[in-house]
Amino acid sequence: MSRDIDYGNLMHRAMRGLIHEVLQDVEANGLPGQHHFFITFDTMHPDVMIADWLSDRYPDEMTVVMQHWYDKLKVGEEGFGVTLNFGDTPEALYIPFDAIRTFVDPSVEFGLRFETPEDEDELGAPMDEDVVDDDVAPEAEVVSLDSFRKS
Repeated sequence: MSRDIDYGNLMHRAMRGLIHEVLQDVEANGLPGQHHFFITFDTMHPDVMIADWLSDRYPDEMTVVMQHWYDKLKVGEEGFGVTLNFGDTPEALYIPFDAIRTFVDPSVEFGLRFETPEDEDELGAPMDEDVVDDDVAPEAEVVSLDSFRKS
């Protein structure tokens, strides 16, 4: 019986572990220096919890920014909860790590992108992002590891 090493899933698990560790540090110590995060996630993921008006406005994906104002960051094993400000309205969100599509820290030009089978069909196409809570778009180079996956 032949079996393959599933490097794609192993890398996704390691990358989510990195995000988990970074957010745990921010929960304990706050954001250091100029660090801030653009986090794009799948709003249709069954475990995502966001206000109805946000899911109506962003029916597929949404990008949130953790920078100047965030509150009540709680990091768990499966995801994180945070309260963010949307036009002077605080909203609580819960984002499972499995729902994250991109994680970018433009202050150090670091980024992760989680490829899905649909993304592989469009590899190389620019990502459409709705940036919420800030007008700054990430300019970091995003690492796409799935491009090395054997088909």
